[in-house]
Amino acid sequence: MCRILGSFAANAARPDPAALASASARQRHGGPDEHRVLSGPGWSLGCDRLAVTDPRGGQQPYRLPHLPGVLAVLNGEIYNHAELRRSLAARGHRFPDRCDGTLLPALYAEHGPAFAEHLDGMFAVAVLDLRPGRAQLVLAVDDLGMKPLHLHHDPEDGSTRFASEVPALLAFGGVRFAPRVDSLDTVLATRTAFSAGTALDGVSVLPPGATALVRPGAAPVVRRRAPHRTTPLGDTQDVLRREVRRLAAADVPVCAVTSGGLDSGLVTALAAEHARETDAEPPHTFHLTYRGNWPDSEAAHARSVARRARTVHHEIALDPDELPSLLTRTVRHLGQPNADPIALSTYALFRAVRQKGFTVALTGDGADELFGGYDRMAAALAAPPGTDWAAAYADALSAAPRMLREHLYTADYRAHIADTGSAADRVEQELRSAEAAGADRVTATTALETRWRLPAYHLRRVDHLAMAWGVETRLPFCQPAVVTHARALPSAARTGKRALYEAGAELLPASVLRRPKQPFTLPVEAMIAPGGPLLDTVRELLSPARLVLGGKVRADRVGRLLARQLAHPNRPDAQALWALAVHELWTEVHRTLQIPANYAAA
Repeated sequence: MCRILGSFAANAARPDPAALASASARQRHGGPDEHRVLSGPGWSLGCDRLAVTDPRGGQQPYRLPHLPGVLAVLNGEIYNHAELRRSLAARGHRFPDRCDGTLLPALYAEHGPAFAEHLDGMFAVAVLDLRPGRAQLVLAVDDLGMKPLHLHHDPEDGSTRFASEVPALLAFGGVRFAPRVDSLDTVLATRTAFSAGTALDGVSVLPPGATALVRPGAAPVVRRRAPHRTTPLGDTQDVLRREVRRLAAADVPVCAVTSGGLDSGLVTALAAEHARETDAEPPHTFHLTYRGNWPDSEAAHARSVARRARTVHHEIALDPDELPSLLTRTVRHLGQPNADPIALSTYALFRAVRQKGFTVALTGDGADELFGGYDRMAAALAAPPGTDWAAAYADALSAAPRMLREHLYTADYRAHIADTGSAADRVEQELRSAEAAGADRVTATTALETRWRLPAYHLRRVDHLAMAWGVETRLPFCQPAVVTHARALPSAARTGKRALYEAGAELLPASVLRRPKQPFTLPVEAMIAPGGPLLDTVRELLSPARLVLGGKVRADRVGRLLARQLAHPNRPDAQALWALAVHELWTEVHRTLQIPANYAAA
């Protein structure tokens, strides 16, 4: 697991060493163990390494003596690297160590730009081919986009730059911080930018399961690959058990995140089972809660899971007074506005994981999307024929429903969004198109969630906030075998996570199996209530002077929304206010990234 960066252009100028150093420094938190950037006429390639597989080997960028001119960098893990190494060795390739990424130049030499079709793992890879007459850059990410890669192409000079994180990309000359006009609407409508877009003009994210081919001076040509093929065997518990065991193997300490719910509980139980059967030490588990009396605490459920699995359990009690200072750092690390208050909890949780000495953490992310676990999915199924269930689904995804958004917008901004279309419109259209093509609502909603929302909203957040502390997250539910298995199940088994409840029947406490679904999150309605630790921060970010200057929302109506929240604290109003505040803070924090020295020293 690492952070990678690079550039490729048709001109013969060597990239600015100061810009490359700044780009590397801005994402070094994700790769504290080794730093290296190579450059030459018209190109650069660098990596900040978090050493997980073969920590003493695997110097990046990867180069093999018998393949001069081919360089590669990897962010992530290649789980089938041993199998690939054997196959490549049989074809005459030799490797200096057993690090998973070392084989990438050889794999590229054998398969060209199609090399990523042979990878099983979570990855963002860049291969630079500098051989005469073959010059090209190839970028690829895994099937679900677990490891994001941000791109910028300058049509004026034909250069392409890439980086694992947006702040690093902004360190390159020619990449400007230019928020999209519709970025606020996108945050309110879908909580973060979906698809390959970002909140910045000119910056994109390589889509899940995509490969980009970049020729000198040309824009990246992006194509979707066929999903990595695997044949899952057995029932849901068997498939998940194999993936947990595979991902629990590492050359560094591994723990599990236990929220107290079904998904992380299954991962925890299976990891503990594996430890017992291999006579290993019991796994360590981590749960975040808040000091004081706050609603929706899951601490008791997490303790119940840990007791049943016999783990070494760490209950991290965060002081709510620390939240305002965490907010700025969290927004900075995310690089894009993300309106889920869970971001603060995620950042604090992985800080504790790292402080306790763990480099890898197993999590339960992805289960709801694949196995139909969200309440909005149940509501879509229950909606009678003829009702606009797609519009209701889009509202359920939002930080502020359509009527509230349009009420808050200025007349000019409302007209702009009406002319250009909202992110919510695209969500509704995709759901309606899927149903018109014959997909049932379970299939339509799980496809939308896994293809677009999961990578942008959940996986990007988990990746950035875990790597802010140098922690690699591994996600059993997002592995190809589990994805293939879930998609092959009957719709009934993918409704309300029925298949997962059956898998957990003998592994988890009855209290956890019976409890209603509750997301791991921050009780934002209480945190910005009178006397709440985040109230002053939100009030300052949403001051009339700021909002009037922005020109997108009416300050008087936002003020009335805040007054209503203070009089009667509730989650919908608090969520809308939080999204507005996060977008404002994101704009403020990232505008300063045009001054690399200030950020690198922060």
